[in-house]
Amino acid sequence: MTGTRVLVVDDHPTFRRGVRALLERLDDVVKVEEAETGEQALEALASAPADVVMMDLLMPGIGGLAATQQIVDRHPGVAVLVTTMSESEDAVYRALHAGARGYLLKDAAPDTMVAAVRAVAGGQMFLDAKPGDRLSAYFGGIDVLPAFPELTEREREVLDLLAAGLDNAAIGGRLSLSPKTIRNYVSVIFAKLGLSGRSEAIIMARDAGLGS
Repeated sequence: MTGTRVLVVDDHPTFRRGVRALLERLDDVVKVEEAETGEQALEALASAPADVVMMDLLMPGIGGLAATQQIVDRHPGVAVLVTTMSESEDAVYRALHAGARGYLLKDAAPDTMVAAVRAVAGGQMFLDAKPGDRLSAYFGGIDVLPAFPELTEREREVLDLLAAGLDNAAIGGRLSLSPKTIRNYVSVIFAKLGLSGRSEAIIMARDAGLGS
């Protein structure tokens, strides 16, 4: 992939600008455009192709679901990533039924948002950890990318227990590993996620739905 082109569709300018500022810092994103309605998104795609459309659900006009359906019909190569505050399972069902390739909560950590964009741009499905955990059985045939895809399954287990407030000894006891091994895992997790310490890791992990 030479570079990802993203269209951010949301009727709240503060959210659009925040997402744009985040994505424009990435080396693998070459263009970020904005639209405030589904109608504007369809007009923008007719003249300026995008690889990923970040689509709000609740907007004036035709709304995000109808816009998603039309984008998928007219531009099958475009990946729609729904961005919303709703954790409703029904909202996830309807978004995926409309053709969305991902579902992301707006309060997701920046790293999770970046991972979601990269996942759908690369042809993967992304479900936010909060509604995704509840729907994993229903969507058992779909390749769902978990939070922090750069971590191994074991590293994610360690981070989940860390976010739950366990110390290294307790995590080791839970996973039948020595405290030294857990310390090594924690160091690797911090390095992969660019974290400076345990408090920062707990906040980021809980923002992504871990530690519950």
